[in-house]
Amino acid sequence: MEGLPFTPSAGADEDGHLSPPPAAFALLTAEGVLVGWSREAEALLGYPASQVLGHPAADLIVPSPPDRDRPEEPQPDRPLRLAGAPSAVVDVRHRNGDTVRVAVTLHPLTPAPDGAASAQTPSAVLMAAELEGLRWWETRQAMLQGLVTQSPVTLTIYGPGARLLWANESSVRELGGDLTAFLGRSMTELFPGDVLTTQHLASPEELVQQILDTGEPVIDVHFRGHSPADPRREHVWSSSYFRLLDGRGEPVGVCEQSIDVTDHYRAQQRLALLAEAGARIGSTLDPSGTAAELAKIAVPQYARTVLVDVAADVLRGEEPKPVTAWDLVRVADSDGEPSRVGERVAYAAGSSQAESLAGGRSTADAVVAPTRLYVPLIVRGTPLGLVTFVRGDDSEPFDDGDRAVAEELASRTAVCIDNARRYHREHTAALMLQRSLLPRSLPELSAVEAASRYLPADSHLGAGGDWFDVIPLSGARVGLVVGDVVGRGLGAAATMGRLRAMVRTLAELDLAPDELLARLNDQVGRDASDQNGIVADGTGAVGATCLYGIYDPSSRTSTWAAAGHPPPAVVEPHGPVGFLRLTPGPPLGVGRLPYEGAEVELAEGSLVVLFTDGLVEAGGNGVDVGRERLAAVLGEQRASSPDRLCAQIVAELASEQDQDDATLLVVRTRALEARQVAAWELPSDPALVARARSMAVEQLGQWGLEELAFTTELVVSELVTNAIRHASGPIGLRLIRDRSLICEVSDAQHTSPHARYAGSDEEGGRGLFMVAQLTEHWGTRYMPAGKTIWAEQALPLA
Repeated sequence: MEGLPFTPSAGADEDGHLSPPPAAFALLTAEGVLVGWSREAEALLGYPASQVLGHPAADLIVPSPPDRDRPEEPQPDRPLRLAGAPSAVVDVRHRNGDTVRVAVTLHPLTPAPDGAASAQTPSAVLMAAELEGLRWWETRQAMLQGLVTQSPVTLTIYGPGARLLWANESSVRELGGDLTAFLGRSMTELFPGDVLTTQHLASPEELVQQILDTGEPVIDVHFRGHSPADPRREHVWSSSYFRLLDGRGEPVGVCEQSIDVTDHYRAQQRLALLAEAGARIGSTLDPSGTAAELAKIAVPQYARTVLVDVAADVLRGEEPKPVTAWDLVRVADSDGEPSRVGERVAYAAGSSQAESLAGGRSTADAVVAPTRLYVPLIVRGTPLGLVTFVRGDDSEPFDDGDRAVAEELASRTAVCIDNARRYHREHTAALMLQRSLLPRSLPELSAVEAASRYLPADSHLGAGGDWFDVIPLSGARVGLVVGDVVGRGLGAAATMGRLRAMVRTLAELDLAPDELLARLNDQVGRDASDQNGIVADGTGAVGATCLYGIYDPSSRTSTWAAAGHPPPAVVEPHGPVGFLRLTPGPPLGVGRLPYEGAEVELAEGSLVVLFTDGLVEAGGNGVDVGRERLAAVLGEQRASSPDRLCAQIVAELASEQDQDDATLLVVRTRALEARQVAAWELPSDPALVARARSMAVEQLGQWGLEELAFTTELVVSELVTNAIRHASGPIGLRLIRDRSLICEVSDAQHTSPHARYAGSDEEGGRGLFMVAQLTEHWGTRYMPAGKTIWAEQALPLA
């Protein structure tokens, strides 16, 4: 029996169906002798029919290893047995000597009806197949069966026009019905949605046709939409596409492999949302701004509307207290309706909002509004307010993952709002301290007409240490000062207060500007050493810039010195706008180099403008541009009053954003008239003391100040006598009628006089004591050529 009619090859048949591996057939007699041999049997073992027919089939089987206790005995002409089973796996000999493992099945044949049989009559047919090929076929069958019925991956085959040809059971479950109901429908009809992949994609129909034409697969395309089986919940699928070919190599369709990655996609979106929140929330140090940042991040990718309510106490910078349902203020509202920002918000007792605040945990309105979630803003166990996340009625309710994201967003927002509260409290305290340390009003003086402005820093920069002052000095003179402390906050404000006090103290000693800055620099250096170079709030090294000048209205001269500070602008009545040329010197507390003074004569009516660098640096255009803008304003408005000039300068130079704090001091100089000053030079002769008293009384008569004659005689007598007694050279006597009567006596000595109590048996020593008792103020100022002792008396009331 050669050449059985069934001779398929492994793989696909003519219809494209997978077939098992080719089977080898042989016929056996009842005694197990081979009487038939197929071409497949010859291909499997290599023996032609002529070599095996007539031989026992058992001769081809490799015997099992012999038992150690019972060696196998040769059994010629043994029949083929399969241990009583119709099928078995055995090892057979190949013609080339190799051993081939095959799966064999023995099928008995029905005897002939006439009962005629011979020794050569077949009684059984033996089928055999190579075990490895059989296993491969069975594995492929199991794999294909699993892909069709068990795989979680949806397999869908589309033909031209992206119309459905076939789908596995997972895909049918996604479709939500019987496969026959969806055959022939387009991909767009079955799964409408958006493409999330960034690459450019054609329509589904064009995509399928493109793959059919080119054979190029498309991998990992992300779609977002609603499954027909679950239309309420939005899904995300990752899909890949490749072309299918038939046995002739012709394209028959496009296979789509998809897997639902909704949970993974949402986890990535949540992580991205939290990362964005960490980068953007809390940049303003303002509770309302922080709440608005939360709303911008969460809408629309997480919620449709976000409402943020914060306790009124927190907005005022106070310590957080347990929040009730009646002390909240709306600080953010992303709803499209008219905003309620700034309004009071009250939640009824027993409401979900009140329960969330009272319990300190997020609450979802499961019955009334399942797409509404309330999350408290909690810091250190105390609620600061409440965040309400709202989704549309047709959206999915908040699940546990959404709630975790909302709680994390609220936690970060709460920390930032608390930081803003702390900053607001410190910023307010620093501003209050700074304003309390600045002059509340400027003194009215005969020397100058003055006006000032203080511009606080932009809110996120904090309070600074800029200051200014107008200090009345002896002889109707005036001290003008501006300064800028390094750093911001309470420390800078406190340092500014100390420096201003030190400047006033040193100014009252009538020190020249360069000497005053030198002593101030020494004191700041000692402060820095005591504090190890750290200011009170720990923000950096102690340091400051300062500009100090003295103007004398009787001589119209001014003296200036600067410690790292910009020079003042000067505008004479009919001259150009300029800036004084001063040697700047090192900032206070930085070095111990000497400071240089500069003397400048100022015409009556001149404008002098002192400022800190925050004014000319406003707007970020640079100091030079700021100075040019300041000069332009001064040139155009030189005839304006100092107060109006301050307003014009601020309007032109101040910036609304990133504005550092700045001070501005504008003065217009005045001059004493000649009739207000009487001066004499006297030789050092005791006999002239009486003459000095007489001249002083006579001048008082001309001024109509006879009421002050007695006191003035005593003051002049004492001061001139002391100068004659303790000094040499000529003596100067000057009377100034200003807002007070000033008596000055000058000599060439630098010794410092002082008042003392004289003993009961002493005849002298009571002069300066009497001067101090009879006048309002007295003191000494030093000059390069000597000193001047002065005393002031109040003018009589008119």
